[in-house]
Amino acid sequence: MSSGEAATLAGIDDFITGFLAYETKAANVMAVADADDGSVLANVYAGFSWMFLEAAAAPAMASKYLRRAEAAGVPNAREALLIEQLRCWIAGDIPGVQRLGAEIVRRWPRDLTSVKLDQYFSFNRGDAAAMLRIAQAVEAENADNPHIHGMLAFGYEQMHDLRQAETSARRALSLKTKEPWAQHALAHVMLGTGRVAEGVEFLGEAQKTWVDLNSFMYTHNWWHKALFHISQGDNAAVFDAYDNQVWGIEPDYSQDQVGAVSLLARMEIAGMDVGNRWEDVARYMKVRATDTTLPFLTLQYLYGLARADYAEADHLMQAVEDKAARSTDFDRLVWQEVALPAAHGVLAHARGNAAEAVRWLSVANPRLSEIGGSHAQRDLFGQLLLDAHLKAGNWQIAAQMLEMRRTWDPDGVPVNRALVEARSHLLGSVA
Repeated sequence: MSSGEAATLAGIDDFITGFLAYETKAANVMAVADADDGSVLANVYAGFSWMFLEAAAAPAMASKYLRRAEAAGVPNAREALLIEQLRCWIAGDIPGVQRLGAEIVRRWPRDLTSVKLDQYFSFNRGDAAAMLRIAQAVEAENADNPHIHGMLAFGYEQMHDLRQAETSARRALSLKTKEPWAQHALAHVMLGTGRVAEGVEFLGEAQKTWVDLNSFMYTHNWWHKALFHISQGDNAAVFDAYDNQVWGIEPDYSQDQVGAVSLLARMEIAGMDVGNRWEDVARYMKVRATDTTLPFLTLQYLYGLARADYAEADHLMQAVEDKAARSTDFDRLVWQEVALPAAHGVLAHARGNAAEAVRWLSVANPRLSEIGGSHAQRDLFGQLLLDAHLKAGNWQIAAQMLEMRRTWDPDGVPVNRALVEARSHLLGSVA
């Protein structure tokens, strides 16, 4: 084996282990692919890395690596399927990507990279059952691997099986303390069961292991910690998390941007003055003015641009309307029937039109799982609708929604404060 081959194998290994562990070393495959255009795997994984950018420019950049992989010689059976996966992904054929991924996993059940990739696409389509199925299908062959238990934990959590989710997450962490996806799944469980103080304590300890993580996993786990602090009414801790951990790590990256948008929105709903932070985020999102890569991302770009009063918000609203009208892809109905009314709703809320926000978000919210994202992430839109009802003076509906929220956030400071307000208006109207 030449030194070049050894370097290529090391880069491929860095991608696989880094991808599963959300570590920055996954990006090492890019340089390896550039140095070895004869490696199918290195170039396919480099193409995947570009597609994870979740931006309109990604397919063109990934195509360079697809061409290299295709020209690298005669691939083995697994490599051939991976090449075809990348080709489908670049073309926007996500069902094709997942069909090929299912075949890879069936034939090579120890390929957890392919399992993780399939979960990524199912997550973006709001298909929690598919996320769980593919992890369960290979559980027996990977019982000693912490990453499969982290994947199972999140699948169970998204299926609302919180007890099994916690069992799987703790199994993962017993095998590897630094398993951030399992930590993340357990944070979801604690959030969904009102264990706020426990969540702060757990993530406070877990954060000691958040070294060498990619910006998504690092900022997202801090985002979860900030949600617990919002519930506690600890505004200083929320601002500290936002300013020092959630925003500013990779400000050009899609996931960092929507994490910042969704946290700022929650902070405002909870009564915090966020100052000029909207403008700071929105200036990085101006390039998203026509970005309809994923509806879950687009809606949050739209809200952030509108809160900063950028004209790009109107451009993006038009892009959503165009996408809904012209799309012939597998996700056409999602754009037409869910994303479009949701876009009208978030734009109305961002611009202070509570009645219009209520109108449109009431249409979209029952089907928002179809746009992807987790329960905790999509709760942003539920909070926007609730806030719109409060601002519109729809006290009866708001009180009912707040009582429902208290089932999983019984001691939440903002929730109980808003409930007092709604009840006082209701009782005052009776008097």
